Order: sequence, then structure tokens, then C-alpha cells
Amino acid sequence: MNHNASLSAPPRRTRRTVLLGLAALGLASAVFAVRRPLMMSAPMCMAGRWHGCFDTFNGVVLITLVTLPLAALVVWALARRRRAAGVTSAWRMSLAEVGMVHGTVPFLWMTMMPGAGAGIVPGRVSLVPLRDLLTMGTLGIAGNLLVFASLGFFAPMRCAALASVPRILALGAGCSVLVETAQYVLRLDRVSSVDDVLVNAAGAVLAALASRRWWRTATEAPSDRPRPEPAPTPAG
Repeated sequence: MNHNASLSAPPRRTRRTVLLGLAALGLASAVFAVRRPLMMSAPMCMAGRWHGCFDTFNGVVLITLVTLPLAALVVWALARRRRAAGVTSAWRMSLAEVGMVHGTVPFLWMTMMPGAGAGIVPGRVSLVPLRDLLTMGTLGIAGNLLVFASLGFFAPMRCAALASVPRILALGAGCSVLVETAQYVLRLDRVSSVDDVLVNAAGAVLAALASRRWWRTATEAPSDRPRPEPAPTPAG
């Protein structure tokens, strides 16, 4: 049995290394593809200016990429603290928590950015399904798919109660409804559309399916509590 375990360990490590390499390569390729628009926002962000950095798509994406090392440091610190306390799956729990926040907050920020007529024009609502998809365009659809993608990817890994496609669909749809309602109530000069809810929820489900092999199911989920110390055996 030990011999079989030793044989299966190297392929598992190799597969993990390949996946990490592919993820790093994909991230580097994405950064290279958008390097020019990001560099246009770099001077504004470095100067700490709101206009041109925090109120633009390029500026928010740049800040998200720049803060990736900080997010990785937070994952490491949380995992180390949990491992010291004897918590099982410390790395997966820490990565899921930081990933949900770091991958969702920037998209929510961009979604809640006010338009030119914010506070002036009345709120607009589109309740006809699939009507706005034609006007979104490829970039708009891709952006809506990514709004709650991190939430859908990491939430089932962190919480066993969410390890289900219908529950992730409900979570993505519910969060999207809250965002669309806030856009309407705050009069941000944006259209609160049912198609946005559909695409956002679909993005959460697709991301959840991509992480399905790492889900924490109710029967397989390890305890979040520290492992009890073994009782000392009496001498003699």
C-alpha cells in the first residue's frame, strides 16, 4: 500500500505543477494582451488620483493585478495560522476566502460606477428576457459572466452547503438582483436588466462547474475545527 501511494504522489504533484504553470501562463498572456490600456491608467493610479484610475475599467483592472501579491500573502498568512491550529484543508479554505473577495469586489466596483447622468436621469429597467443580449456585445457579455465567477468558483470550495449547481445558481442570481436593485435605487444612470441577472448567474454556474472536483461536499468536507490532541497513554 505504501508503494502504491508513493507511485501516485509524483503524478499528482506533476499535475498540480502543470496546472499552476498553465494558470500563470494564462494570466501573463492576459496581462500582455491588455498592457497598453493598463499602462494608460498607470500614471493616474501611481499618483493616487481618483479620476482616471479608480473610476475607469482599466484603472480597476490594473489595481486588481497589482494587489495580487498582497492577496497571495494574505492566503499564506491565513493558511499558516490555520495549520498551526490543526485545521484541516487550511490552504483550500484560505485560498477560497481570499479568492472570493479579491475576484468579486473589483467587478462589483465597476458595476456600481455611476454614469454621466447619475442622480439626474431616472432609473431604467428592462424586464424582457434576452432583449438586451443583442446590445451587450461580446465584451459586455464576457464582463457580465465574470462579475460573480470568482464567487461561483470558490464558494462551494469553502462552504459545503453551497456545493450544488442549483444553489450556486440561486446565489449568483440573488447577488445580481441586489446589484441591479441598487443601481436603480441609487440612480446610477445604468439599466437594471433581467439579462444582466441571467448572464451573471450563468457565469457563477460555469465557474462553479470548473471547480467541481474541489468542492467540499457534506459527506467529504473536513472539519473546520482544530483536531483534538491525542490523549497520552499511561506509562507501564
